[in-house]
Amino acid sequence: MALDRTDESICTGGCCLMSRSNRPNVLVVLTDQQRWDTLGVYDSPMDLTPTLDRLGAEGTVVEQAITPQPTCVPFRAAFQTGRFATETGVWREGLELDDDVRTLGHRFADAGYDVGFVGGWYLSGAFEEPVSEGSRGGYTDFWRAADVPEFTSHPEEGYLYDEAGDRVTFDAYRTDAFTEFGIKGLDALSEPFFLVVSYLEPHHQNDMWSFVAPEDYAERYGTDPWIPGDLKSSPGDWYGELPDYYGMVKRLDEAVDDLLSALEERGIRDDTVVAYTSDHGCHFRTRPGEYKRTPHESAVRVPAILAGPGFDEAHNVERVTSLLDLPPTLLEAAGLTPPDEMHGDSLLPVIRGDESDEDGLAFVQISESQIGRAIRTDRWKYAVAAPKLNGWRGGNGDPASDTYVERYLYDLYEDPFEQVNLAGRPNYRDTADRLSRKLQECLTDIEGETPTIRQLDRGFSEY
Repeated sequence: MALDRTDESICTGGCCLMSRSNRPNVLVVLTDQQRWDTLGVYDSPMDLTPTLDRLGAEGTVVEQAITPQPTCVPFRAAFQTGRFATETGVWREGLELDDDVRTLGHRFADAGYDVGFVGGWYLSGAFEEPVSEGSRGGYTDFWRAADVPEFTSHPEEGYLYDEAGDRVTFDAYRTDAFTEFGIKGLDALSEPFFLVVSYLEPHHQNDMWSFVAPEDYAERYGTDPWIPGDLKSSPGDWYGELPDYYGMVKRLDEAVDDLLSALEERGIRDDTVVAYTSDHGCHFRTRPGEYKRTPHESAVRVPAILAGPGFDEAHNVERVTSLLDLPPTLLEAAGLTPPDEMHGDSLLPVIRGDESDEDGLAFVQISESQIGRAIRTDRWKYAVAAPKLNGWRGGNGDPASDTYVERYLYDLYEDPFEQVNLAGRPNYRDTADRLSRKLQECLTDIEGETPTIRQLDRGFSEY
């Protein structure tokens, strides 16, 4: 069991602000394709998430959390490294993170933490085969994972791999199985530990093209479910899929309750930082036939909750916040100094009230459906895309473009569901120009390039 909190060790992966004996454990719960507005703390009326709502009330809610990349694999590369997807080399699905790239697993391990990983890894290129030890991002103390769990499992059965590369099968709802593996990780790791539990739900099952809730869960939400405003007026598959999607979110909330209860039973709940977030949202194919891969709120805005030492009864973060702020926040919460190469900033000064909680901005890279870039401020969404065949009509050919064309401009104060695209309208030219300059600053700072951004003369009618 995770009991050893007495060993004093020297950190080699960055300056330690605490000794090993008084550093907190860190448990990260990642979900896949979860909208922010499925949680009560973000005003969902569905009452799906009582556990997460209590966790948010006890700790810190990041009220406007924005993913840096609304695609599964590139996001995970960004989360593990604290760098944007194009910097990691993993800017679309099917690419591998180089074994020598430093991840959160490496950094916590170097600081004397036991590190473990459960669920979907996505970063090795192994797909349904075992991930080699050198490609596990430093997570060597406990491993129950598959590179692409969609290929090794279905919603009610499947397998992951253990440290030896042997299959560990399960015959249960996948969320429940991953939760049990996570609890086994709590017993296998010594304190302090860093454990990531990476769920596949509420993502649809790819080979079924369907969302699959646990037995009897979809029926709970099949009569008059709440329909988010961005979906109501749009064709897509939300009408048939929302009950299952809501049932999957409900079971995830119960899984978090199981994990928190396991911490409580082991007497380490108060010593553990708990972080909950998702890689991207879901717009149910209402935006160009996609579930994600666009700059719209339904794809890029996600839940983000932090609780435990340093976060209990702290201030919520109200400003727009990139999820790239999460890796340095977790490191600082553990008493470690985030490396300069990480683009994000720790949120702890904002949470403590030592820094301003205003004027936030998030930069987003988009691949596969397009070569796209976007910025999100408190009021505005401004997005551009490459105007060529391997750009907004394909997106797989290149990580970036030397030319972009304005594609979307939304006033989120007046149009929170992004129904009216203001791009190209003369009366919003000054706003678009100002946002274009901000986007250029991000491109120069992050990508080291100064591409041309052309004004939109006419819209993308098919979108």
